[in-house]
Amino acid sequence: MDLMQSEPLVRLSVFFGVFAAVAIWEIITPFRDLSTRKPVRWGRNLGLLALDTLLVRLVLPAGAVGAALLAVERGWGLFNVVEVAPIVAVIASVLILDFTIYLQHVTFHALPALWRLHMVHHADLDFDVTTGTRFHPFEILLSMLIKIAVVAFLGAPAVAVLIFELLLNATAMFNHGNIRLPGWLDTPLRWLVVTPDMHRVHHSVKRVECNSNFGFNLPWWDRLFGTYVPEPAAGRDDIVIGVSHIREQRQTLPWLVGLPFLRRTGVYPFGRARGDSEPSDGSEPRRPQS
Repeated sequence: MDLMQSEPLVRLSVFFGVFAAVAIWEIITPFRDLSTRKPVRWGRNLGLLALDTLLVRLVLPAGAVGAALLAVERGWGLFNVVEVAPIVAVIASVLILDFTIYLQHVTFHALPALWRLHMVHHADLDFDVTTGTRFHPFEILLSMLIKIAVVAFLGAPAVAVLIFELLLNATAMFNHGNIRLPGWLDTPLRWLVVTPDMHRVHHSVKRVECNSNFGFNLPWWDRLFGTYVPEPAAGRDDIVIGVSHIREQRQTLPWLVGLPFLRRTGVYPFGRARGDSEPSDGSEPRRPQS
């Protein structure tokens, strides 16, 4: 069985395995109670994931792995021109793709038009394993196009692309988990992978905290580029999740799809839209006037 034939089975196996593990972990050691019942929030967040998957499969059915296989066939990209050891090409490709996702994440926070799409992810008032799957379909499509472009430029091995995407999906579910890690474990672990306590800061309503801790998988980029914030100002237990100007409890699937086109950007993007006021202390966003 070749890679393209086995890819869907591998993806589904890893997704359901990690999802189930984190979901059970959330039951055993929850970080805090959720404001919305699980069946309701899981239905809308996983419904959005299904819509994302359908759109990508319709528009870009081969995905990034298919782009990698095509690059090998056509001789495109750095690693198909410059001869290096296969293990070097795999490791380098995974690291470069992860750095690309970091830069992409920063960009989606910087530009108001892109923040409108990413705002769907941040508008979740709770933080659990399904938050890691909650992205607007257009954001997922743009992200896939970026990955395909980088894969083609690198000539990344297909196995490296698959490894990266499996790691990214798994860590996104882990670091959005509503789980409590003891300090003795969280502190060293966040040098190796983005932990829930580290990424939860990124979902704070505070503008400065929201615009920090951009890593999904590897935590090194935030430390290297000065975007790392170790703890929320309010403390781990009192952090407020979401965005300040969107506090609706009833977030239906159609509402999530339409959100980028119906609501203002607030104060969060670096290049925020005209008319959105800067918070007086540079950190705490104010609710825009209706």
